[in-house]
This record gives sequence, structure tokens and C-alpha cells, in this order.
Amino acid sequence: MKKSVLIFCLLMGSFNAAHAAFFSDDEARKKIADLQQQVTQLQTQLQAKLDDELKQRQAVEGRVSAVETQLRSQGMIDLLNQINNLNAELGKIKGQLEVMSHDVEVTQKRQRDLYADLDGRLRKLESGPAPAAPTSATPPGPADTAAATAPQNANPSPAQPAPDTGAELKDYEAAHALFKAGKYAQSADAFDKFIAAYPDSKFAPSAQYWLGYAYFSQKNYKGAIAAQEKLIQRYPDHQKAPDAMYNIANSQIQLSDIDGARQTLKSLIAKYPVSDAAPLAKKRLAALDSLRSKN
Repeated sequence: MKKSVLIFCLLMGSFNAAHAAFFSDDEARKKIADLQQQVTQLQTQLQAKLDDELKQRQAVEGRVSAVETQLRSQGMIDLLNQINNLNAELGKIKGQLEVMSHDVEVTQKRQRDLYADLDGRLRKLESGPAPAAPTSATPPGPADTAAATAPQNANPSPAQPAPDTGAELKDYEAAHALFKAGKYAQSADAFDKFIAAYPDSKFAPSAQYWLGYAYFSQKNYKGAIAAQEKLIQRYPDHQKAPDAMYNIANSQIQLSDIDGARQTLKSLIAKYPVSDAAPLAKKRLAALDSLRSKN
């Protein structure tokens, strides 16, 4: 019996020791599991913080990129606005120049009509009335009798050939008729030939003027300037000299030589202040100055 009790006690002791060892292993595992869980939580939190920092960094980079894009876009917008403003200014200037060109054409047409009328009147005055035929016979005097009885073989002094004013006037009027008909190229050729054929004609200054005007009507503005400059150089006191200067100024405007046109108009006003072209020159000069001040 004692032996059985002893064996039982030994068995119980062994069981208690094994049980204690078993519970010690469970606690260790539990602690390990807790540690692993803590580590996992720490890793999760750290990853979350890293993700947040990455998102913040991407957000900052996105804002910086947006600001840079906005600045570049703003610069382009400013540039486009400047270009649009310049285009608007150019359009305005172009419109003003077109208006001035139209005014030039209208003024030149009025001048053509006016000068055509004046030119016809002047030609009638310059050609003079035809000589009147004698109304009654005059009795011959002694001188006439002596002349009648003089020897027939007397040698009279040679007479100087008079210029054919009839052909001269006819050629001038033919050239002018071509101009009035709008045949400017043919008119220019006819006036040029007239000047070469009759350089000392009383119609030569007018022919020179209409030659320049014919060039202007063909939009040959350089040719018009050259022709009108010849008129001013050769006939500075002729009545068409101021109009020639005005035609030069209009030609310079068409060639976009605004400074040259202004100088020509000023010279016209100074040299010919009482001419019919002077008021036109003042108006044209004021228009050019107004256009210049707007720019």
C-alpha cells in the first residue's frame, strides 16, 4: 500500500512538473505572438506614414508643377495679348491708310477734272483770237505803188520759219484727251513725245505735269515723282508747280514714305502759300500728323 501511495505521489509530481512546463511554453508563445503582432502593427504604421509622406510629396510636386505651368501659361497669355494688341493697332493704322488713300484718289480725281477744265480755258486764252480780216480796201500809197513797180527779180530777205502752233496744240490736246479717257499709259507716252518734240512750247510745263499725273494714275509713283520734280526744277514759277509738289507728296504717301511726304507738304506751304494747293497741303499734313500722334 505504501508502495502504491509512493508510486502515486511520484506520478502526481511528474504530472505537475510536466503541466508547469507546458504552461511555460504557452506563455512564451503568447509573448512571441504578441511581439510579432506589435512588430506587424509598427510596420503597418511606418508604412502608412511613408505612404502619407509620399502622398504629401507628390501633392507638393503637383502644386509646384501647376504653379510653373500657370506661370508659363500666363507668360504666353501676356505675349498673346501683346500680339493681339499689335494686330489691332496695325489694323487701325491700315484702315487709316486706306481712308487716306481713298481721300488721295478722290482729291486727285477732283484735281483732274478741275485742271482739265482750266487747261481747256487756258489753251483758248493762250492761243489768242484769230486775226480779223480787213473790212475795206485801203487805197494804195506811194510805198505800195513803188513796191508794185519794183523789179520782179529783186531778192527778198529770207523769212524765218514760224513754229507750227496748230500741230503743237493738236498734239497736246490729243495727249490730254487720252488722259481724260482714262488711257493713262498711252497718255503718258503721248505727253513724253510732246515734250521731246516741243521742249520750248508754252504747253511744255503742263505736259510735264500731266505726264507725272499719268504715271501716278498707273500707280507708278516713282515715275510720277521724277516727272513732277523735273517740272519744279525747270519751271519753279509755273502755276502747276505747287500742284506738282502736292502730287509728289501723295506719291510718297503711297510709297509709305510718310516723313518724305510731310517734308514735301511743308515745302509746298512755305514756297507757295497762296496757291490753291496750299490748303490741300495743310489738310493732308494735319492728317499725317494726327496719324503719327496716334502711333
